[in-house]
Amino acid sequence: MSVKGRIAAVLGAVLGFAGVVAPAPAHAAVSRAQLALRWAPIHYQDVDATGSHALGGKSDYLTAVDYDGDLNGRNNWDRAPAGDVSFAANVYYSVVETGSHWFITYFFFHPRDWVDHPFFETEHENDGEGLTLAVEKDGTDYGKLRSMVTVAHTDFYSYTPAGSTWTNGKESIDGTVQLQSSPHDSFQHPVTAQQPQGHGLKAYPQYTINGDGIIYYPSTTAETPASGNDRDVQYALIDIFADGGLWAQRNNPSLFASLGTFAGDASGDCGKGTYSCGTNSANAPWGWDDGNDVPGRGEIATDPAKLSVEYFTVPGTLARSYSYNPYSSAAAALKEADRVAPRVVD
Repeated sequence: MSVKGRIAAVLGAVLGFAGVVAPAPAHAAVSRAQLALRWAPIHYQDVDATGSHALGGKSDYLTAVDYDGDLNGRNNWDRAPAGDVSFAANVYYSVVETGSHWFITYFFFHPRDWVDHPFFETEHENDGEGLTLAVEKDGTDYGKLRSMVTVAHTDFYSYTPAGSTWTNGKESIDGTVQLQSSPHDSFQHPVTAQQPQGHGLKAYPQYTINGDGIIYYPSTTAETPASGNDRDVQYALIDIFADGGLWAQRNNPSLFASLGTFAGDASGDCGKGTYSCGTNSANAPWGWDDGNDVPGRGEIATDPAKLSVEYFTVPGTLARSYSYNPYSSAAAALKEADRVAPRVVD
């Protein structure tokens, strides 16, 4: 036994003899990646396989922004039919933190926002919808889920789980977050769902699968659906703040037309047989906006504590100062972009 080991053994014996219990080793806090994985939603994706723009259902599959091997937002529509692209399931996340809460944003990407008829609806290249969870630090490893706000096009919808102490604020709560067990871990996860085509996102079962559809489960594996009716597909998480990740690429003109808005054009067959094809019409989380509400553009992700106190009545303390928030580095630019940029209708 080493000298340090003998000292520790003697100290333990002395403390035990004296009736004093030696303190247990400090418990390591879970990482932000572990926190995001624990609360990542089980996700119901409705699939429409009809029409040439559906690509047999693939246009409704979740995938990575660079699913085609590049960071060019203007070829994502065009490249979707190619045989060398990957529809492996990936979902992006970011975590910001105050003294009282974690706020976890999840971003779901599709290369196409599409329609299959010519009447008064616009499709466009790229599509980004998602949600933000508020998780209270309650002394446990993963905290307690208090709320969820989802993005369906240019409207936000707010939810609380059963038993939440959060109640209506300036916005009325739109429903209850359901929790389901995953076959791939031991946790109960919130459940979300997206429409086909336009991919608006709400709490399940406000949207659900009608006919064909995919159920995605959070994992460390990015699986590719076997078909448009695959009910067990694992998705992997990608950190928005990773080196070279989406946040680092925010000023890349090939990927973004402006701060928070993806670059997208009308090339390929986008708009063919439909009403029209929009350009630069999809947002990253720091570009999400519900124009009828008080929080500014992107604040659902960049300042979710502000959004929480606007949307909900929160008992006790909700700290507003961030101990970790990489979005803050661009706060001034984001506010200026909100002031001068046209509102993007996704």
